[in-house]
Amino acid sequence: MLRVDLADHNHEGESNMSQTVIKVALNGVTGRMGYRQHLVRSILAIREQGGVTLADGTRLVPEPVLVGRNADRVEAIAKRHGIEHWSTDLDSVLADPEIEIYFDSQVTSARETALTQAIAAGKHIYTEKPTADGLDAALGLAQAAASAGVINGVVQDKLFLPGIVKLRRLIKTGFFGRILSVRLEFGYWVFDGEHIPAQRPSWNYRAQDGGGITLDMLPHWRYLLEDLFGPVSALYARQATHMPVRWDENDKRYDATADDSCYAIVELASGVVASLNSSWSVRVNRRELLELQVDGTNGSAVAGLRECSVQPAAVTPMPVWNPDLPDANHYLTQWSDVPEIGVVDNAFKTQWESFLVHVGERRQFHWDLMEGAKGVQLAELAQESSANGHRVLVPELVVPEFEAVR
Repeated sequence: MLRVDLADHNHEGESNMSQTVIKVALNGVTGRMGYRQHLVRSILAIREQGGVTLADGTRLVPEPVLVGRNADRVEAIAKRHGIEHWSTDLDSVLADPEIEIYFDSQVTSARETALTQAIAAGKHIYTEKPTADGLDAALGLAQAAASAGVINGVVQDKLFLPGIVKLRRLIKTGFFGRILSVRLEFGYWVFDGEHIPAQRPSWNYRAQDGGGITLDMLPHWRYLLEDLFGPVSALYARQATHMPVRWDENDKRYDATADDSCYAIVELASGVVASLNSSWSVRVNRRELLELQVDGTNGSAVAGLRECSVQPAAVTPMPVWNPDLPDANHYLTQWSDVPEIGVVDNAFKTQWESFLVHVGERRQFHWDLMEGAKGVQLAELAQESSANGHRVLVPELVVPEFEAVR
C-alpha cells in the first residue's frame, strides 16, 4: 500500500492524518452487477468520499484496476470513469505486487479458477456468490485462503438492505415474542427473449455455465436465515425449469438446462420453519421483488429490500372464513410501516467498506469464504433433495484453522 501524508493539520500545524492508497483488481465489471453495484456504487463512491477510516486514523482509499476479457468494453468503462489501469491479462494483474485485493464478479463457472490463482498469488480475496459450483470446490477455496493467510470475504449484501436492517431491529427488541415461521418470496418474470429481450443474461439458464436459481439464490437465503434466526438444520426442496426454451443475446433459440424456480421448506435448529419460494417465472403481486414475512406470538412483520411493515398482536384482526359474503377486512391497510432511523447506505458499499477496513487493519473478515461455502452447501443439498424427493439434513461444516494474516 502507498502511504501519503495529507494536508490536514491540527491546531499546532502538525499533520494528524495520512492516506493510504490500496489497489483493487475488479474482475467482471462488464456485467450489470459488477459494474453498477461494485464499481460505481461501491469502489468509486468510496474513493470519491475519501476512502474509509482505520482505527489509527489513516484513510484507506481504494484504487480500481479493471480486469475483463473484452478489451473494448473494459477500456470504455475505464475511460468513462477516469480509471487509469485496466487489463485483459489476469495473470499479469495477479503478478503485480502493488495490487493487494482481488475481487471476482465473473460468471460462476469462471470463479473458482480465478480465485485459486489469486489466492496463490497472495492477494486478499473478496468475491460474489456462489463461490464455486459445488461444495468440495467451495471448501477447497476456504482451505486455500486459510493456508495462505489472506483476508477473504464473500458478498452478503442482503444483510445490509434497509428493509432487513429494520427487521433485525425488530428481532433484537423482542417485537415478535417467540418466532414461529418465516415465508420468503423472491422473483419476477424474466422474459424468454423471443419477442422481448430477456433482462438477465442467458448463461443464467444453462447449467453447464453455472446457471440456475438454486445455486444463485439459496446461498443468499442461507446467510439471511442464519444471521436473523439461527442455524439451518434440514430442508426439502423442489427445483423446476418452467421455461425450457429461451432466446439468447443474439436472438438464438436455446434449451434452458438450468432451473428457473426453486421451492424449499427449511427447518431451523430453533424450531422455526421457513418456506422459500424463488422464481424467475412468476409475476409480482407484492410491494417489492423480495419479501420476507416473519410471524411470532406477539406480532408479525413483512420486510422487503427497503420497506418493513408490522402488525402487533394487539391490533391483529379476527378473520372468519365465509366465502358467501364479501370480506369486510382490508388486510393490507391494517399494517404499519416501520420508520427510518438514521441513514442506511447502499448495501454493497457498506460491506465493501467493512472489508476494506479489515484488510487495512489486517483482521480476518466475518463473512468469509467459509460462510460462502455454507451457501453452496445449502444449494447443493437442495439439488440433492429435489433429485431424490427426500428431506435432507444440513450437516455442520468444519471451519478451517487460519494461518497468520499476511
